[in-house]
Amino acid sequence: MQYQNFRNHLSKTLGVPVDGLEVCSSFYEVEEVKKNEILLREGEVSDSTFFVEKGLLRMYSIDKAGKEHVIQFAPENWIISDTTSQLLNEKSRFYIEAIEDSTIIVTKDGFFDNLAKVYPHVAEKNQRLMFNHIKNLQNRVNALISTTAEERYLDFLKKYPNLMLRVPQWMVASYLGITPESLSRVRKELANKKFII
Repeated sequence: MQYQNFRNHLSKTLGVPVDGLEVCSSFYEVEEVKKNEILLREGEVSDSTFFVEKGLLRMYSIDKAGKEHVIQFAPENWIISDTTSQLLNEKSRFYIEAIEDSTIIVTKDGFFDNLAKVYPHVAEKNQRLMFNHIKNLQNRVNALISTTAEERYLDFLKKYPNLMLRVPQWMVASYLGITPESLSRVRKELANKKFII
């Protein structure tokens, strides 16, 4: 069966039967994207959510000085989107880019509504996922302002296992809100404590 990760995700998180994807086939498409391909640019209004079947994406912003700030990584089985742009029909402040050659499922507005017409429980479960997304964003903001660089790095390793092998160190540092030099120092200090990194 094609796109097994996506089907499993819908089954696990929304209770949609593994063969239930066909009911909304006109509201999603599969795309093969190349490394460094931009899926969303600042100033565009987003109408899509991206599920990573295979590969790796990231969301980031660029400040007035031209510095990038990584907001989120999305490896396999993760979803990434600018939810605010989608829901409020506002111009995005972010970019979404492929870090690796990737296979993604692009869902359009109406995807979840059409699933819910056939599987009514999807609406409530999707709302819970949205609340969980908001909670995670709040926790991330709180961590950036109230935890040490080491704590943030350890949390990163827990949240994104094995991503250090796939992502340039400067991107990880950007996600953590520290410089690459600070990240190197944190990794060295943890290595001195015999922590496996």
